[in-house]
Amino acid sequence: MNGGRGTADDVPADDLAADDVPADDLATDDVPADDVPTDDLPADDVPADEVVEALRDVARLGGFFALDTVRGLASGSGSGSGFGEERLTREGFAARARTVNERYGTAEARIGVSIAHLGLAARLWSPVLACALVHGIVPVMTTVEWAGDGSALRLSGPRGSRVPRSGASPAYAVAAQTDGVLQRVESHLPVKMAPRLLAGNSASALAGSAAQLLRSRPGLRAPLTALTRELLETGRLRGTGRITGPELTFRRRSCCLYYRAPNGSKCGDCCLAR
Repeated sequence: MNGGRGTADDVPADDLAADDVPADDLATDDVPADDVPTDDLPADDVPADEVVEALRDVARLGGFFALDTVRGLASGSGSGSGFGEERLTREGFAARARTVNERYGTAEARIGVSIAHLGLAARLWSPVLACALVHGIVPVMTTVEWAGDGSALRLSGPRGSRVPRSGASPAYAVAAQTDGVLQRVESHLPVKMAPRLLAGNSASALAGSAAQLLRSRPGLRAPLTALTRELLETGRLRGTGRITGPELTFRRRSCCLYYRAPNGSKCGDCCLAR
């Protein structure tokens, strides 16, 4: 997510990586079996009003930290137990990927899908990471949905769980509500994408979100750095890249394909950048 592509609608401002891995590798890369949970959390212990206020507060950080909320169920299943893929629909994601292709003037479907995926990852990681560290609340993201025709998201029926006070890390819960939801969306992408590229996009978005949060809240440096490093060792993010500096700069081991678009370039965290 560092350095080069897209607008705020598509990709984290600081990050969007690009790689020139052989096409066969991009289509067949394997990722270790996931150990990030994809089940909803039993997380009704934070009052909805408190979750809403926490999200409003971190939204003031701007950009991808903004996540609107709506009481009740704006769409999806009537019971409110729907998972992310029922709300972040295949059709909705495909439309946004086509918009990216049109914006960058490319017919290569994988480019639009990858950049739209990276932007979605940033919109999931940013508010959850900030809420966990600033307010000690992990929002439940399984009812997140598109907010209108753009790339912004909203959370219907907001709920959340408290970060354990016992000193236990919130990494597992944070990963479940971010990368876990993202993986559900990946189960119905409009074109086949390399698993390593998708995992790298998620890691890149995490690192970019963490770096932006650090710039805005430098007092969080120690817990933010520790949590980011732990998350990068959780589930499929393990082995996707590494933190390269105290400001949470990142170097990924895959590429988002932005360099393949006309007038595209290699992003700051790209494995191909020298």
